[in-house]
Amino acid sequence: MGKFKVQRRLTRGTSGQIIELLRRKAMTIDELAAAIGVTRTAIRAHLATLQQDGAIEQRGVVRGVSKPARTYGVTTEAELLLSKAYVPILTQLLHVLANRIPGQEFDAILREVGRGLMAGHVTGQGTLRERAIAASDFLNDLGGTTEVAEEGGQYVIRGYGCPIAAATAEHPEACSALESLLTEFVGRPVTKCCEEYQRQRCCFIVRNGGAA
Repeated sequence: MGKFKVQRRLTRGTSGQIIELLRRKAMTIDELAAAIGVTRTAIRAHLATLQQDGAIEQRGVVRGVSKPARTYGVTTEAELLLSKAYVPILTQLLHVLANRIPGQEFDAILREVGRGLMAGHVTGQGTLRERAIAASDFLNDLGGTTEVAEEGGQYVIRGYGCPIAAATAEHPEACSALESLLTEFVGRPVTKCCEEYQRQRCCFIVRNGGAA
């Protein structure tokens, strides 16, 4: 399921109430049912979905009335989805770096960031077309909306949005991080072709070089 749908579930209805309570402290099914005013069966159903989303996790066991009861808490991944601090903080960091260091060094740092993001990931698997499609899917997982087209003997990843639009709006150099990330992911040189005055529309060319 897309991150947007998961994020929406974390802030609405009974699931949203559960998340709000579990962000405060770990709780049992009975405690959640009593706090929200629904049945234990309903709580179990919501917890199962939230666990599948990776939003909550079992934290431990406490003594219950008749038998031990499991406690649940919010995962780090859920906290990341709910946070609104990362974008403004990281965007401001880019402002500070851009004002303090030369342009070439700034670009080099962002490319190093992109390469570093791929550390530990298996890359360069399958045909070039399969790798280009996988790279497009990876961008979509990061929040982009992209698709792959074959143009002039090479593959082009075209976006209808940008997962780092808040940064590229004022610092187009931030695209260099994605360019380096995709180069590492595909295992072949990737160059950006983003629209000059619409940097929020991503575009990356995957060079063919004679491979399938």
